[in-house]
Amino acid sequence: MPEPDIAKATSDAKQYLYSFAGGSAEGDASMKNLLGGKGANLAEMANIGLPVPPGFTISTEVCTYYYDHQKTYPENLFEQDIPASLRKVEQELGKKFGDPENPLLVSVRSGSRASMPGMMDTILNLGLNSETVEGLARKSGNARFAWDCYRRFVQMYGDVVLELKPTDKKQIDPFEAILEAKKHEIGITLDTDFSVDDLKEIVAKYKAAIFEKTGKNFPENPYEQLRGAIGAVFNSWNNERAVVYRKLNHIPGYWGTACNVQAMVFGNMGLDCGTGVAFTRDAATGDDIFYGEFLMNAQGEDVVAGTRTPLKIEQLKAENPEIYNQLEDIRSILEKHYRDMMDIEFTIESNKLFMLQCRVGKRTGVAAIKIAVDMFNERLISEKEAILRIEPEQLNQLLRPVFDLKAKKQAIENGRLLATGLNAGPGAATGKIYFNAADAADASKRNEPVILVRIETSPEDIKGMAVSEGILTERGGMTSHAALVARQMGKVCVAGCGALTIDYQKGEMRVNGSDIVLREGDYLSIDGSTGEVIAGEVPTKNSEIIEVLIDKTLKPEDAPTWAIYNQLMEWADRYRKLNIRTNADQPDQAETAITFGAEGIGLCRTEHMFFGGERIDAMREMILADDIEGRKTALDKLLPYQRDDFYGLFKAMGSRPVTIRLLDPPLHEFLPHTEGEIADLAAKIGKSVETIRERISDLHEFNPMLGLRGCRLGILHPEIPVMQVRAIIEAACRLKKEGHEVVPEIMVPLVSTVKELEITAEIIHKTARSVIAEQGTGIRYLVGTMIEVPRAAITSDQIARAADFFSYGTNDLTQMGLGMSRDDSGQFLPTYQQQDIFARNPFESIDIDGVGRLMSISAKEGRSVKPDLKLGICGEHGGDPTTVEFCHKTGLNYVSCSPYRVPIARLAAARAALQS
Repeated sequence: MPEPDIAKATSDAKQYLYSFAGGSAEGDASMKNLLGGKGANLAEMANIGLPVPPGFTISTEVCTYYYDHQKTYPENLFEQDIPASLRKVEQELGKKFGDPENPLLVSVRSGSRASMPGMMDTILNLGLNSETVEGLARKSGNARFAWDCYRRFVQMYGDVVLELKPTDKKQIDPFEAILEAKKHEIGITLDTDFSVDDLKEIVAKYKAAIFEKTGKNFPENPYEQLRGAIGAVFNSWNNERAVVYRKLNHIPGYWGTACNVQAMVFGNMGLDCGTGVAFTRDAATGDDIFYGEFLMNAQGEDVVAGTRTPLKIEQLKAENPEIYNQLEDIRSILEKHYRDMMDIEFTIESNKLFMLQCRVGKRTGVAAIKIAVDMFNERLISEKEAILRIEPEQLNQLLRPVFDLKAKKQAIENGRLLATGLNAGPGAATGKIYFNAADAADASKRNEPVILVRIETSPEDIKGMAVSEGILTERGGMTSHAALVARQMGKVCVAGCGALTIDYQKGEMRVNGSDIVLREGDYLSIDGSTGEVIAGEVPTKNSEIIEVLIDKTLKPEDAPTWAIYNQLMEWADRYRKLNIRTNADQPDQAETAITFGAEGIGLCRTEHMFFGGERIDAMREMILADDIEGRKTALDKLLPYQRDDFYGLFKAMGSRPVTIRLLDPPLHEFLPHTEGEIADLAAKIGKSVETIRERISDLHEFNPMLGLRGCRLGILHPEIPVMQVRAIIEAACRLKKEGHEVVPEIMVPLVSTVKELEITAEIIHKTARSVIAEQGTGIRYLVGTMIEVPRAAITSDQIARAADFFSYGTNDLTQMGLGMSRDDSGQFLPTYQQQDIFARNPFESIDIDGVGRLMSISAKEGRSVKPDLKLGICGEHGGDPTTVEFCHKTGLNYVSCSPYRVPIARLAAARAALQS
């Protein structure tokens, strides 16, 4: 097959292609931004002498050029650069691209700088056509192998490049439909049982289907095939599943992907050939064992896609000890070289081993922590590196519930155990069965717990996987797409459960050898730690960490997971600069937070203390009072409740700081809403129903978020903050008399001008001085404010003169800064994120460019007046790792978050300190 004419003139001076071959490469592992992870690691493996088939990487700069220039390429890329790089591969192997006698075949694969397993496209066996397939048959002496490669190539190319795909969620893949029909016709079940003539017929039917459905002829010219495949790889950077995956994992869209063109080696040439995927340690548990799977007489996609359930890597030791020992050696080389757990892909061709890929392996949270601690103990990494190896959100997996063993045992004894598959993603999950991603996503929107049940997952399932509690597949192994992505996402997963038969058309799952049928919407429970699949719901219990820390039902010495968790937290505390507080309103919440390592309370919302029992009645009586005396009478009823609340909170926290926010919400939030509640309240406080209705009407506000609330409420009705401050100081004085040192931090909400703070601070100081004189006990206290109004942020130099501390209330600061209601943003924020208006939900992770800038201005202005001004954050953002990192860089003293986010914030703070 003739190659394109190559001009004598040199290509652009800029280098876009990087070759690897013969024990050397033009790149290395440090060049991930340019070569992508796959290309950089192929180059690195070649450089350290591992057996890597030759090839070249088209850099990420070509992808960004492609999108910046209306899907065109740099000058001379296809005319000069790619043919020149192909010639290097041809010279290395003695084959020629497009040659009908001795054809060079290549794979074309994506490779972003961040691993995105299965999200982008791959083409194998490229270069085959009606002539080269015969040449491959003659050269290999194996016509069946050649036509099997051609069948696979036409199927992949037809799907990826020519876009012959299912047209709806219930339709099976058009190519698989042809394949399965042929199997049924000749009475076979395995692809390997097809004859040469069968494969020739399948290829012809594939091509006919492509033309019939797309109007496109399958290309015969290998260079045309290559150009189409490279374009498809770059296009796949922005396919739906890749975009969803990037959003889930916060990968920027501007990075682009590299494209790797590599000589094919064949695992499907015969019984002395094979392919596999392995991890240098167990990716689910972190145990130091060689962990992986392989298939003989197969290509790599067979293992990853889950279309055939593969064999455990240990079996290769028995079948081919020489190859297995080579893999063990490579496992050791790679771990020592990269100093991390690696994910590898290999192919065996005619009893010779080739490495096709290595990358830092995805792992569960449990595995991430265990591997990091173990590698420190093995002196492969430092404790600082160990901290940086673990994503803070992975700690969530250690805190999740597991099945109650007694309840699970009872369910099994009752005959509810349906099957046992591979324990691919640890944990316990119960939910309703859904058989496709779209339905799973819809069910999640209805707040239904979802178990996504698939024959095997594919990258198109990413939306459904993201919203599921757990994932169950009929086919696939421990390294299948389902297992790999589930572990990365922290999802419970049972894979390769061959005892099940799943029928998408009927919407049902049958248990082989029985009459048991489960349908869409039925409850199912899966144990990702044991692989058990159980009909119905199974109750859960707390995780090992919670049993040690909170329940006290498990001794630390009997809890190995607790030991590595505790080691990690000790390291994190050693290096972090930020203090970690919690948001808590009750003593039990405070105690929980302390066990997780909280060093104080950053936000006590006093309004939460007024609901329930007689308190709400007294609160409503105060709101509905006709005059100040009536309000004071009602407030006198509330005072002992508040005092006891603060006493309990202070006592639980010991000498740790406690920041108490004065009453913030608008008063109407405390009033009854139903006619029954109104009538009940009228009887209790001796007012008519009509009077209460009128008062409720009077308190109505068109925009209560910006209405009579926060410091405004205290300025109009100073008797309210007087009661609250009295309760705070009396509680502190009582503890002081009992021998406990307490320093309350009294926080004024919704300040926008310094005068508001000055007026409220004077109320606080006057009340505190009075109580301290009455009690005869001197205590220290601080007065500060929440910075949650943009005006306050940009006038912080003025406000700081009247404040001992600032706490950034980022929930309201985000709402006001963006002009966006948190409660109403759900109808447009998903679209905003899809269109990259916001990379992340700004109510979950701080908008650094906007709201973050307000915080930075405020911090700088405030400390220009008071260099030692204490700064913290108490919005829900306080437990978000990205926000924690920003707070560290901005110079805050602490972050405050919910109790169960405290460990995550501790680790995030340590990582921020080390990275800076």
